[in-house]
Amino acid sequence: MSEAVRLRPAVAGDIAAIHGIYEHHVLKGLASFEEVPPSTDELLRRHREVTGQGLPYIVAELGKEIAGYGYCALYRSRSAYRYSLEDSVYVRHDMHGRGVGSALLAELIRRCEGLGYRQLVAVIGDSAHAASIGLHASLGFLRVGTLRSVGFKFGRWVDSVIMQRPLGPGDSSAP
Repeated sequence: MSEAVRLRPAVAGDIAAIHGIYEHHVLKGLASFEEVPPSTDELLRRHREVTGQGLPYIVAELGKEIAGYGYCALYRSRSAYRYSLEDSVYVRHDMHGRGVGSALLAELIRRCEGLGYRQLVAVIGDSAHAASIGLHASLGFLRVGTLRSVGFKFGRWVDSVIMQRPLGPGDSSAP
């Protein structure tokens, strides 16, 4: 029987584990277009920025280990975008296939709907990133575009796939 994923708000004490997860994605993958892993101090600053805006930043635990994390940030800072968020979900490289990503993203969706947001956008690095594209599609995201060759990492041009999902009533009524 597989172990249950437990979700909870991320706290400052989780930043070292979050750093380890993110560092791997920065150095080995295309989920992030950063090329140099940010310091733990920078990740703590980002955590405080997200949570200071009342937005969700959560970790997933399997047993006593942090297996992944996710958060939602403002999609853009201009006022007309105020009902739209962008999600970020990262799973520890050795914990894929255990439901961590889907648990994190489903909880982020639930929390963002509860906060009254109307759209959730995913900007997925690499059009060949089938796992992330599939995860988002499984939770109601539609692929709305591809920005071709907007990144250059690991000696090659990389696309960004844009996916979007309505939250709550979406655009069927004014907020």
